[in-house]
Amino acid sequence: MNPIRLATRSSRLALWQAERVAYLLDQAGLPSEIVPMTTIGDQVLDRSLAKIGAKGVFTEELEESLRRGETHLAVHSAKDVQSRIPDDLELLAFLEREKVNDVVLSFNEHFALDKPGIVLGTSSTRRKAQLRRFYPEATTAEARGNLQTRLRKLEEGQFDGLVLAYAGVHRMGYEHLVRHTLPETRFVPATGQGSIAVECARGLDAELKSQIQAALDHPATHACLRAERAFLHTMEGGCSIPSFALATFDPAGALRLHAGIISLSGEEYVDDIQIAPAADAYLLGTSVADSVLGRGGREILASIREHRG
Repeated sequence: MNPIRLATRSSRLALWQAERVAYLLDQAGLPSEIVPMTTIGDQVLDRSLAKIGAKGVFTEELEESLRRGETHLAVHSAKDVQSRIPDDLELLAFLEREKVNDVVLSFNEHFALDKPGIVLGTSSTRRKAQLRRFYPEATTAEARGNLQTRLRKLEEGQFDGLVLAYAGVHRMGYEHLVRHTLPETRFVPATGQGSIAVECARGLDAELKSQIQAALDHPATHACLRAERAFLHTMEGGCSIPSFALATFDPAGALRLHAGIISLSGEEYVDDIQIAPAADAYLLGTSVADSVLGRGGREILASIREHRG
């Protein structure tokens, strides 16, 4: 059979993710070919993601290749996938999730997160807001670029520490630089953090889609992300909105969703935790979002949008 063509960003981390997908496909007897691309999020590095303003800044070019039939699958970091998927495309699979936490990296072995005046680099609106709330003694600085670029800036002394998702740090082999693991119970991560999402055109051959899904999809991760993405969709959020969501399975096998939103200053914080059967993952996400919106989240969103003009 002809190889399945995998669209991916061209960064080292993105290529690692595509290679992981290629490996799993190969294990299922499905040959593949990786097609690296550059997205607007990779090209525009002198502005924050919030200021770029476009939805799908790391996915749009990959999705266009699916529409044109140039590729069969697009491989994304699940947290980069916009809350609304175009009608002609679908999320086919989510790979088994990595550890979800945010971590703080530093070349200084004696780095202390509670030291007054430290500068922490991050490009995430959510992380900046959470740091302002939970670590007010720290200052945040914009840290755009791929992981290697950010680490170079850290080594040059532009920041004292760098806040990143553990998943990418682990996949690139930089665990030795981790000085703090931020607790996911308080420093709740972004929707989808730690998982790899695989997208395709709805018109892709049904039998091929079934084979791909069987090779790649991790059902428990998929259920968690279905709840988290339903929350994000109902909130009408994206990577530029400081929302957070983490679904996990409790000991009884039910799905537990902890999600919410935080103001840019970190002062206002609305969250909720609800539990439901895994089969009701989508309803769980919408229910938590409705609760958050009704208890002040809608006003936080309006304030953020007004602030950005």
